Amino acid sequence: MRRTYIPEWANLIPEGAKCVFSGVIYDVYQWPQKMYDGSTATFEMLRRPDTVKIIAVLTPDEQARLRNVVNLTTSIEDRIVITKQKQPRKDWFYDYPGGRVDAEDTDELAGAKRELLEEAGLEFANWKLVEVKQPFNKIDWLVYTFVASGLVRQTEQHLDSGELIEVELATVPEIQKLAQTKDSQYLRFKYFDKIDSIKELQKIKGPTL
Repeated sequence: MRRTYIPEWANLIPEGAKCVFSGVIYDVYQWPQKMYDGSTATFEMLRRPDTVKIIAVLTPDEQARLRNVVNLTTSIEDRIVITKQKQPRKDWFYDYPGGRVDAEDTDELAGAKRELLEEAGLEFANWKLVEVKQPFNKIDWLVYTFVASGLVRQTEQHLDSGELIEVELATVPEIQKLAQTKDSQYLRFKYFDKIDSIKELQKIKGPTL
């Protein structure tokens, strides 16, 4: 995968570093680093696949076209797609659609489109990158958050063997309230502390891909 957008502040593994261990998710890289006294020390960082999260917005008309959505009711306001998930060694929790970017994905946007289609069975026309963060300074790992709108189609979910996922819809205030609970911490999104509607969410200007 090729990263389309890399923040200037990101702390990444330098070119020429050697991979000394390759795991299922994490790889370990080392490189010689010159110190201030002229000596050389071995520095080390982890690398793992980047992650994507998708905040997918549905209008009332688009909601009416959906099927296989938990607690789907008639609505007069836009809502956001959230997922109720269960994974091995992890009880039920709430999150946005998303996951690891695969090596076969051309870039982070392609990974986001694939994950949304696999986990929620939804395809959208309009995409905007709104946030990029590096959760840990010692891990070469970026998390990309996208806002998607313009429902194109709904198809069947294609879940991994270790996933149980139910699709639900929620408003911004509902997500703000839900995100305060222990099993919904992954719904926390910095912009939701400052806005109270989806229209405001769509006005956020993020990095340009």
